[in-house]
Amino acid sequence: MKKWKLFLTVCLQICLVSVSFSQDKWDLKRSVEYALANNISVKQADVQARIAALNLNQSRLQQIPTLGFDGSLGLNNGRTQNPADFSAVNETNVAGSFSLSSSVTLFNWFRIKNTIAANRLEAEASKTNIDKVKNDISLNVAAAYLQALLNKEQVSASELQVKLTLAQLENTRKLVIAGSVPELNAAELEAQLARDSATLVGTQQTAAVSLLQMQALLNLDAAQPFDIAAPPVELIPVEPLSELQPEAVFQLAMANMPLQRVNQLRVEAANKNVAATRGAMMPALSAYARMGTAYNNNYLEPYGKIPYAGIDSSASVKIANQTYKVFAPFAGELNMIRNPGFFQQLDKAFGQSIGLSLAIPIFNQGQLRTQHNRAKLDLRNTELQQELDNQTLKQDIYKAYTEATASFQKYIAGNKSVETSQKAFDFATKRYNIGLLNTIDLLTNQNNLFKAKIDKLTAQYDYVFKLKVLEFYKGQGIKL
Repeated sequence: MKKWKLFLTVCLQICLVSVSFSQDKWDLKRSVEYALANNISVKQADVQARIAALNLNQSRLQQIPTLGFDGSLGLNNGRTQNPADFSAVNETNVAGSFSLSSSVTLFNWFRIKNTIAANRLEAEASKTNIDKVKNDISLNVAAAYLQALLNKEQVSASELQVKLTLAQLENTRKLVIAGSVPELNAAELEAQLARDSATLVGTQQTAAVSLLQMQALLNLDAAQPFDIAAPPVELIPVEPLSELQPEAVFQLAMANMPLQRVNQLRVEAANKNVAATRGAMMPALSAYARMGTAYNNNYLEPYGKIPYAGIDSSASVKIANQTYKVFAPFAGELNMIRNPGFFQQLDKAFGQSIGLSLAIPIFNQGQLRTQHNRAKLDLRNTELQQELDNQTLKQDIYKAYTEATASFQKYIAGNKSVETSQKAFDFATKRYNIGLLNTIDLLTNQNNLFKAKIDKLTAQYDYVFKLKVLEFYKGQGIKL
């Protein structure tokens, strides 16, 4: 009796916990919508789409001219060469230069054009990939949701099993007190009750774990109370299996599934990348324009003339131990020089240039050729990935159809098994109550009935899920 009281206490606590966690129930629509808004994989796909959009915008900007300013101003000190007489002199000066330049590519064998096309296709593929990730999340949430529903049904079946065994135990104890059956019958039922209780705890644990897995998919805090609404499986709408033939579903999936669209876009982008790398190996014609000026604080320039009456003859005389230079007679003018100011020098040194440039890659250590060959291999790899994903899609659809057919047959067989097991158990209970059947045989019939119910539930939920998978590939989404 102590063990029985302990069992009732544990069951009561489990029921209280279950009630506390079922206050806020989520249906499939709410679960999917929340997952799409909060799942980390969806957010990562969105970030990748933004990066692809940035790459596209940057490649488009390559079509417009560049514009850059270059300026320097510094202090120089040391020996320099005089440009007039090539003598070496010690000099300190402040010098600088300033320029504004621009260039634009006129023709490069459509490298920029193909690069833009490739990045546009990649951006579209990344945006479509968000839908692919959302589809995967929706399917995963639906699978987890149906699994959680199955686990809750198994908990309900286990609870009914415990109640049934408990009722039999109470009735048997009355018969034992009346002397109709031996005490052994009650002991055997107590052992069965313990086994059924352990099964109930196990199914409750499995149901709790399935809810935690759903919380992880939804990116919900594991400590947050969470439970799901449990619509009867019989009321979940499904299309007839005859309208979900695998080949027809596959053709629709090829047109509707985002992954197939993503692969096609990436194949087209890889083709454009091959063309772009081919263009990079060809000559490129560009136009350029430049404006520039300079400054030097030691710069001198003539600014006028003055009359001059003599010129140094390089001769000299010595009078009274004093040496005097000899100047030759000269009538003429000498230039006056000065150091222009900063802005005057910038104005006088201002110049412009414009022209065309032709760049011909002759030998660059095989880099361009390697890039082109790598682009062709990337194209081939993308085509193989597309082929692999198409094969996987077809296999998944045919597998879902085959498993749905098998699950339907299992469900029909399970339904018949439940009917026959229920009838056998009812007969066994009547015989047991009048003392014509021992406890072991009664428990055997009871366990057979319980197993038949669980097998039926499993087959029924598996059948519904496989049909939902086929509907999903058909392009109808997931609805319960």
